[in-house]
Amino acid sequence: MDTSTELKLNEYLKGIVLNLPESPGIYQYLDTGGTIIYVGKAKNLKRRVSSYFNREHEPGKTRVLVSKIADIRYIVVNTEEDALLLENNLIKKYRPRYNVLLKDDKTYPSICVQNEYFPRVFKTRRIIRNGSSYYGPYSHVPTMNALLDLIKQLYPLRTCNLNLSPENIRTGKFNVCLEYHIKKCAGPCIGKQSEEEYLKNIGEIKEILKGNTRGVEQMLYTQMQELAAEMKFEEAQKIKEKYLLIENYCAKSEVVSNVLHNIDVFSIEEDDDEQAAFINYLHIKNGAINQAFTFEYKKRLNESKEELLQLGIVEMRERYKSLSREIIVPFPLEIELKDVEFTVPQRGDKKKLLELSILNVKQYKADRLKQQEKLNPEQRTTRLLKEIQDQLHLDRLPMQIECFDNSNIQGSDPVAACVVFIKGKPAKQQYRKYNIKTVEGPDDYASMQEVVRRRYSRAVEENAPLPDLLITDGGKGQMSAVKEVLEELKLDIPVAGLAKDDKHRTSELLYGFPPQVIGMKQNTPLFRLLTHIQDEVHRFAITFHRDKRSKRQISSALDEIKGIGEKSKTALLKEFKSVKRIREAEPEALAAVVGEAKARIIREHFSTKAEE
Repeated sequence: MDTSTELKLNEYLKGIVLNLPESPGIYQYLDTGGTIIYVGKAKNLKRRVSSYFNREHEPGKTRVLVSKIADIRYIVVNTEEDALLLENNLIKKYRPRYNVLLKDDKTYPSICVQNEYFPRVFKTRRIIRNGSSYYGPYSHVPTMNALLDLIKQLYPLRTCNLNLSPENIRTGKFNVCLEYHIKKCAGPCIGKQSEEEYLKNIGEIKEILKGNTRGVEQMLYTQMQELAAEMKFEEAQKIKEKYLLIENYCAKSEVVSNVLHNIDVFSIEEDDDEQAAFINYLHIKNGAINQAFTFEYKKRLNESKEELLQLGIVEMRERYKSLSREIIVPFPLEIELKDVEFTVPQRGDKKKLLELSILNVKQYKADRLKQQEKLNPEQRTTRLLKEIQDQLHLDRLPMQIECFDNSNIQGSDPVAACVVFIKGKPAKQQYRKYNIKTVEGPDDYASMQEVVRRRYSRAVEENAPLPDLLITDGGKGQMSAVKEVLEELKLDIPVAGLAKDDKHRTSELLYGFPPQVIGMKQNTPLFRLLTHIQDEVHRFAITFHRDKRSKRQISSALDEIKGIGEKSKTALLKEFKSVKRIREAEPEALAAVVGEAKARIIREHFSTKAEE
């Protein structure tokens, strides 16, 4: 787009914005091709739309959206509620590129009551707009199956797909099947069950699917009492069996409180990378949860929790035809719905309901994460590394992390170790051990400086890849010591420190100069990764130190024996594994390895030592 065209477009858009009404409504942004790319709602159209054009947006999706706006349309409505409903309908109709979209839920089944003579009741994943009634979708399939099993036990329904029109039944076109003989179907195909009686059962089934089990239960109880009063005990017994089945189902369902009725509950949880949000919806009827569903929104313009929850409330209430007068939410919302009260409970049964909803949405989020990680194992690693990058404000993902640790006992046998993690996994072939050469006595800082200098001087000489993050197994002192060496070598490698508490457990992550504590929740994947790195470098350094000390002790014990050379020592250690076993060995066993003369020398040496 040339400069003159851009100026004309800006003037055109400015003219529209300046003349927008200060009323509730929805606005639509269109691109140069006339395609709707965004739909939004507003309490005040002029103020809301102006905000897109009178400020400098951060680099990201909002700036891209504004750059693509070629035209603006708007619809004025009476109330904010009307704006919410209209926005929801237009988003579903046009599916604009930059709007939050509800993720497709075709994977979740629903229960269908088919629109036909003698309706069938079955589960399906296809929604066909042919006048049939659909209940769901059910995110928890066992709940749906339990409902279908209850319905089958309560009512004899046909399962065939025959065209049971009055004409076909009248002409005797059909024969009964096995379902009729085992009393699972009452035989409407041959006129054994009237359409009126069948539809009466369907009416009760619809009430159960709506969650009105208490109403059906009360109706059956009344019928049972009336039949018993008329001395129709066999019919009363059949009704009683149905009544007990529903009562048993209700007892197993999630009962929350007998005083709570017709309430919606919503909670929201954002994805770790804040690119999606999960919203849980519970509907309470007659003191029990009769509908529960968790759904996902993919973010488009970094929408806030409040904005997403408002969208979710409108979407779910429309989908489930909810007329609840009260909606429980986790935080206050700037939304008004006619004859609806929003509640943020602090205690009591309503607070427990909200906590149950939050529990469900967090579980759904965890399940989705596990599912994604199974399909793409590297996704978990990338997410953890991205979290480290964000926490420490690094320029790039820390694909290669190196960690150092020292080990000595009061300055004796000083060693150091370096472990390397690539893409969050230990690269053991790149681990390195170091004998401290230039430091006398127990000086951890000087030892760390020697090792870091040796490692990265060589890496620069050999043009080897440098780490994206260097971690010291220690606090501020270790970090400062390492930073001095890196500045000396003119290397820009970010340095972090892992400090331990009194019980030698990883307690905090340090970063920056001067070092600052970075908040890190325990028992999170990130915390476990950093703990693993720290434990691994500690294990590697301790093992190296122990091996070196052990070899020195073994060597010094055999070095004291005159007449026993290197070949004899090697042969003895290969056979007996330790000095203790050599000391306790029989003369014949020693002679078999080094000969009788040397075996005698060894026995005399250890005898003398024992006497001393």
